[in-house]
Amino acid sequence: MSLHQRTLFITGASRGVGLAIALRAARDGANIAIAAKTDRPHPRLPGTIYTAAEAIEQAGGRALPLTVDIRDEDQVAAAVERTADHFGGIDILVNNASAIRLSGTLDTEIKHFDLMHQVNARGTFLCARACLPHLLRADNPHVLTLSPPLNLKPEHFGPHLAYSLAKFGMSLCTLGLAEEFRDRGVAFNSLWPRTLLDTAAVRNLLGGEGVARRGRRPEIVADAAHVVLTRAARGQTGQFLIDEAVLRKAGVTDFRRYQVDPDLAESALMDDLFL
Repeated sequence: MSLHQRTLFITGASRGVGLAIALRAARDGANIAIAAKTDRPHPRLPGTIYTAAEAIEQAGGRALPLTVDIRDEDQVAAAVERTADHFGGIDILVNNASAIRLSGTLDTEIKHFDLMHQVNARGTFLCARACLPHLLRADNPHVLTLSPPLNLKPEHFGPHLAYSLAKFGMSLCTLGLAEEFRDRGVAFNSLWPRTLLDTAAVRNLLGGEGVARRGRRPEIVADAAHVVLTRAARGQTGQFLIDEAVLRKAGVTDFRRYQVDPDLAESALMDDLFL
């Protein structure tokens, strides 16, 4: 199965997991719309939409870099229409963009609460709503959201309620949209890593390189996403998937190659905070 000539609209694809998913699709010869905010170098964050576009094209894909703040309805609508016009449609939406702040209630300013909800839950809903008219015309339409399995355990909410509400809001979008469009052929699924991932957020907010070395590289999520997105859309929808489980079911047995530190024992890897 391949994503050859399929068009993917990926939010937050200038770096991290979003870029990894884009590069895996590019190796198949896919078309990638890079919908992200970073159009010039950032002092603490690697990559821009233009460096991502260059990497995608070097990997064998076609790239369309788009400066998009997914909190802005007009920007999202314009980017979606430009993507459809440029590539002739949209087959896949990947809701990857996310804002994170792991703080307790008294340490969470309302502006940070609003940012996380506007980017995470609202952004996921807005991008899905904008892409759906095109997805409904596609042969094998998928929406894949990077969000955790729904789980109401108190320990997932107590330490960082604002972030958890916003992140699980993305998962609720998967649940509701999958049911709403079940009979119309669009697959809505969520994908989440079993372990910590080596991303800018981890390095900048969660402990730096020492913590990151206990995780895996974003390529494990990209490979799992490829498995999901090449399946028949009508065969799987409304599911909350874990990267390692998806790949094991697909026959992958060597997970050490995804580790930041391949010499580290698998038991020393840090589980994701929602698992």
